[in-house]
Amino acid sequence: MGPGYTRSQASAGGAANGQDLGQLPTWNLDDLYPGMDSPELRGDLERAVRDAAAFEERWKGRLSEEAAKGANGRLGAAVQEYEALSELCGRLASYGGLLYSGNTADPAIAKFFGDLQQTLTEISTRTIFFPLELNLIEEDLLEKALAEDPAFGHYRPWVLDLRKDKPYQLEDRLEQLFQETSLTGAAAWNRLFDETMATLRFNVDGEELPLEPTLNLMQSPDPEVRRKGAEALSTTLQANVRLFTLITNTLAKDKEISDRWRGFKDVADSRHLANRVEREVVEALVAAVREAFPRVSHRYYAMKAKWLGMDKLNHWDRNAPLPETPQATVTWEEAKETVLSAYHAFSPKMAEIARQFFDRRWIDAPVRPGKSPGAFAHPTVPSVHPYVLLNYLGKPRDVMTLAHELGHGVHQVLAGEQGMLMSQTPLTLAETASVFGEMLTFRSMLDRTASRAERKAMLAQKVEDMINTVVRQIAFYEFERKVHTERRKGELTAEQLGELWMSVQQDSLGPAVALHPGYEVFWAYIPHFIHSPFYVYAYAFGDCLVNSLYAVYQSGDPDFEAKYLDLLRAGGTKHHSELLAPFGLNASDPAFWRKGLAMIESLIDELAAIDGQSG
Repeated sequence: MGPGYTRSQASAGGAANGQDLGQLPTWNLDDLYPGMDSPELRGDLERAVRDAAAFEERWKGRLSEEAAKGANGRLGAAVQEYEALSELCGRLASYGGLLYSGNTADPAIAKFFGDLQQTLTEISTRTIFFPLELNLIEEDLLEKALAEDPAFGHYRPWVLDLRKDKPYQLEDRLEQLFQETSLTGAAAWNRLFDETMATLRFNVDGEELPLEPTLNLMQSPDPEVRRKGAEALSTTLQANVRLFTLITNTLAKDKEISDRWRGFKDVADSRHLANRVEREVVEALVAAVREAFPRVSHRYYAMKAKWLGMDKLNHWDRNAPLPETPQATVTWEEAKETVLSAYHAFSPKMAEIARQFFDRRWIDAPVRPGKSPGAFAHPTVPSVHPYVLLNYLGKPRDVMTLAHELGHGVHQVLAGEQGMLMSQTPLTLAETASVFGEMLTFRSMLDRTASRAERKAMLAQKVEDMINTVVRQIAFYEFERKVHTERRKGELTAEQLGELWMSVQQDSLGPAVALHPGYEVFWAYIPHFIHSPFYVYAYAFGDCLVNSLYAVYQSGDPDFEAKYLDLLRAGGTKHHSELLAPFGLNASDPAFWRKGLAMIESLIDELAAIDGQSG
């Protein structure tokens, strides 16, 4: 392993603001591979190269012929081979990606990651024919094979889901070209962004901080610390804004080229297709959230300004703790028990799965130089297990982040029962378990809180998190829409990007938040804009969906737990309409979104009642 990342290290001590966090776990990637240079990894990579070549030789150009044979065909065997090869490549890719996330600054790891990506891309160019050729099989022959070949019929949800891509797929050689050039195109620009963000430092009173601790300063109870954190963020981002502008312009153009060749009309249609959600459903969500801006974010921030004794909040005060907020650091053990007890109260099965992440070192928690900022849960492959990355600093919000990522992890474990091809949940539903896990944890903590002041602080923090998840993410989505639409007319300058950013932010945050000079460059550090264009609405989708689900849970449905776990187990085998039907919910109904937003409004009402404000 490269310097700076010790795979055999069982745990690392942690501290935030001088407070001991306890022993923070680092993940053990041995369940994937023992090391970059291990014989196991080299052997699997060589096997993947051989198997891909053999797979192409055996099946290319023969799928329609096999479909025509019906019960005597071998399409089922072909998909089984394809799934096994996908799992093998997924295992290799997961190891490389997780290792790189643990230390993006290590040159040896970066080279290994880059070389691995190159080989896996070359492998994928040999197998890309398979889903494309499946989609060229005539409908009657395909249905005959699905009906008569049990092995192929097992994959019916995946095959029918694949057909949704058919109108947008290109002929084989063009698809291969897009696949191969992605390594020197979008993937390279993504890597440049990641490595740049990991090495940037933000000067606060002479101390050079990475991104995550700098962002954390804006949750300080001290207004001067918050201001200095925001100004340090602005200064460093502004110094690098030309690079971030170039990355944004290049990736937006890259997406426009792909969309144009494939025939997507709207800038976000490719994301909607990937999410298996209709454009009209997303537009209904966006419209509902926009309509709620005055009742949710505008109202809340006006209330918060009064609590902090200000006419207006500065942009660095949005996530400031209230004076009533307890300042004690939450140790790792406390966070662990808080989340697991909340999960167990709802479902012992969920808690049992979640506990494995702690017991078996599937979590990497400490902040360290070179580590990717933020948090994620990576599903890896069904034959292994997910891994969770955190940057744990002992804040109450970090406990919610732990609950969120463990929700993803539980979902990924349960969906893994569907196998490699059918376990991947569309992004719109992929946030369901994570946001539900947060809600369970929040409600559990709130129920144990007797103090009126602490209850107010907890409610305020939850409202802010929900605003960040719903209002902010829809504002991010609208920013991306503006960027990608304007990019079709030509390159955007940093100033233009800043203007677009400020317009959507002021609109969503409202008149009670003052956006000061320097805030116009805050778009530059948002990784979703780079890695997954238009991903962000999935958070709002998930939050509103979970609010509606939670209302069903609170109504006392005796079968809720079983139906909920079935929803998670389904993975990618069902459309969102099928998954929500057992709960009596329909995302196509505008009332569905209003119901989800009403829960946020009810929490704001409760805050107003506690504080004696009319709102």
